[in-house]
Amino acid sequence: MYQPRSPYRPAYSGGGYAPAVSTPGLLGQVLGITGVGFLITALGAYLFRGISPMAGLLAFFAALVVLFVMNAVRNNPQVALLWFYAFTFLEGIGLAPTIARYVYAFGPDVVVNAAATTGFGMLVLGGVAFVFSVDWRRFSGIAFGLLIALIVVGVISIFTHWLHPATYSWLVLGVFTLITLIDFSRIRAGGGGATPVELAVSIYLDAINIFIALLQLFGMRSRDE
Repeated sequence: MYQPRSPYRPAYSGGGYAPAVSTPGLLGQVLGITGVGFLITALGAYLFRGISPMAGLLAFFAALVVLFVMNAVRNNPQVALLWFYAFTFLEGIGLAPTIARYVYAFGPDVVVNAAATTGFGMLVLGGVAFVFSVDWRRFSGIAFGLLIALIVVGVISIFTHWLHPATYSWLVLGVFTLITLIDFSRIRAGGGGATPVELAVSIYLDAINIFIALLQLFGMRSRDE
């Protein structure tokens, strides 16, 4: 299940702003939080690898609730961080049936390759955002429109099957590549008032969507070989 969300980040609740942090320091905090989150997600997916798809769907809904709670406590960084890690654990549970299905059908290599490619891709996108003097935030409006279109197309395709899954996965990769560049540009610019945890949520969700798209593409490639 893709976890699309708006690339816009002005609508934070509470009215508070994160204290000023240097860009390298902020990037280090965000990547550290995100990295631990991915380890927790992997742990959740492993521990609950035998659960049913319905249980995984319920875990995704629970994760959505946790996101709202985390936003409500954003002014308490320690508490927000704990809720973020709870969110990543639930995401791992939600992903467990999908990962187990791919492991059963194609072997563990397809999952490892998708995860490794995601990590490398995020590293490259972060480097592009920080090395080149392009402010990708100017494309936030375009990214938001593309994200809405992606959701609409995905919903229609569920009922009509008019779009090939590989095509949709490539569209997901394209849209979330742009969103990831925007999110890294926000970090480069100081976060725009967002806390490190909130920025970590953005990067985490970007990577999760990219991972799932790659998993589908690698799975289809393995099936065709």
